[in-house]
Amino acid sequence: MPRSTLDPKLAHRSLTVQPARFTSGFRALYNRNYRLFWTAQLVSLSGSWMQTTAQAWLVLKLTGSPLSLGTVMTLQFLPITLLTLYGGVLADRLPKRAALVFTQGAAMIQAFIFGGLVAADVIQLWHIYILAAIQGLINAIDNPTRQAFVVELVGREDVLNAVALNSTAFNTARIIGPSLAGVIIDQIDIAPTLILNAVSFIPVLIALLRMDASQFHRITAAPHGTAMQRLKEGLSYAWHTPAILSILLVVLFIGTFGYNFSLVLPLLAEFVLHTSAAGFGSLGSFLGVGSLIGAITMAYSGQAAMRRLLTGAGAFSILLGTLALSRVFMLSGGLLILLGFAGITFATSSNTLLQLTAPDALRGRIMSVYILMFVGSTPLGSLVIGALSDHIGVQATLLICSVLCLIGVGIATLYWRKPHPATDSNRQ
Repeated sequence: MPRSTLDPKLAHRSLTVQPARFTSGFRALYNRNYRLFWTAQLVSLSGSWMQTTAQAWLVLKLTGSPLSLGTVMTLQFLPITLLTLYGGVLADRLPKRAALVFTQGAAMIQAFIFGGLVAADVIQLWHIYILAAIQGLINAIDNPTRQAFVVELVGREDVLNAVALNSTAFNTARIIGPSLAGVIIDQIDIAPTLILNAVSFIPVLIALLRMDASQFHRITAAPHGTAMQRLKEGLSYAWHTPAILSILLVVLFIGTFGYNFSLVLPLLAEFVLHTSAAGFGSLGSFLGVGSLIGAITMAYSGQAAMRRLLTGAGAFSILLGTLALSRVFMLSGGLLILLGFAGITFATSSNTLLQLTAPDALRGRIMSVYILMFVGSTPLGSLVIGALSDHIGVQATLLICSVLCLIGVGIATLYWRKPHPATDSNRQ
């Protein structure tokens, strides 16, 4: 596959969308299809964060082992590692709305089974292992399809705003979900949190079915060739396009060693801060507050640039190391707010730059590589964090992860600054 011949401005300059009025931060919501999608996702993601919180607390109460929790995270994300690239091939080939109806319906069934086992008081660790792996299989198809579906809903001109608003929904849910789960677990039990998550998928299915297909932004015809040929085409394009590869390098390190909050937060709550289920839920909400502020800031900024991405990633790495040193609950909460802001600045910038730099016909596959680097790397990170926490402690482990994240940011920065044909004169 030859090197990219895209306009270098898309690769390295700020990608700006106008106008910058008060309502410009929400302009993607004027699109009815996207408004249905965003509103339903807000409900469903709140439920998903409730399940994430409940699942982690359940595993720690059943086993008391960081390694067991790390194993659950590994099994949940390993299918994404192994299959999300093929999920990207499917995302470029299948009607995305139909694929999402299937994946969201399957996720709802999985959640009902999980809640039912806990409610019946028959849940065992091996049940959680299997259910986590099933969730990972579903997400391997769902994640790249949802990422690529955004452009079909709003068009290229509003993709930055839509990605930022997606982050707003995600992080609003991160505030609501863990806090609500912590209260319900403290006052009632774990099972209701899981059942509520299952119910939260219903609005998503309704929203998908109510969308007006005639208003979709049709991108291109389905690609030809075998699945393996299409997979190789996407990987080759990512490898030979410096603007994409430099982003994926930093995403790989941050995704593997930094963005493991489903594992890190319960370990901090249980072994460092020694707090209750409600306190654990609050930690997730602190992170969500910072992330929400960052997402709203990105929605109004109207631009995504490589410098902003690298700055956010560097700040995230340093703040992660600072968090590792804290044993005070409120100080940790304040650091998590800052960590969330830096993390979402990095994540939204990387997602948007990839969406806009990738050709239409390859977007699903490029986003599947992004998901592999960002989410699919979690099994390795979870095993490393879980095993190291068992042997040297949670705080020392997070310090090591912080250093590894900084190394990744340094490598990506050096590669980005390295002269590349047709791009070196357009850096910013």
